[in-house]
Amino acid sequence: QVQLVESGGGLVQAGGSLRLSCAASGRTFSTLAMGWFRRAPGKEREFVAAISWGGGGNYADSVKGRFTISRDNAKNTVYLQMNSLKPEDTAVYYCAAGASLGRMGYWGKGTLVTVSS
Repeated sequence: QVQLVESGGGLVQAGGSLRLSCAASGRTFSTLAMGWFRRAPGKEREFVAAISWGGGGNYADSVKGRFTISRDNAKNTVYLQMNSLKPEDTAVYYCAAGASLGRMGYWGKGTLVTVSS
């Protein structure tokens, strides 16, 4: 079992920045692939970014160049640095963990990010 707790969401103006954190417990963090997903109001959940146990990251086209995913294995934490935020980034952001990007079996409860125009 893996427990995930997100933090760092909030209200920010367009063009601003936020950093989300996800603290993991319950399993060797360094062996897990970690990811961020989001669900905007009235929309399906979508992939945002992921990072492998080795540190390689990949991103949705909509956030490339603006968001950066990173991990600190010593702190069992994954981060999502979000810059140049847009109103369309408004969503509940969820942290996920699993053996690989396609096998995210553990999910946090989410943190709300609201970007005002």
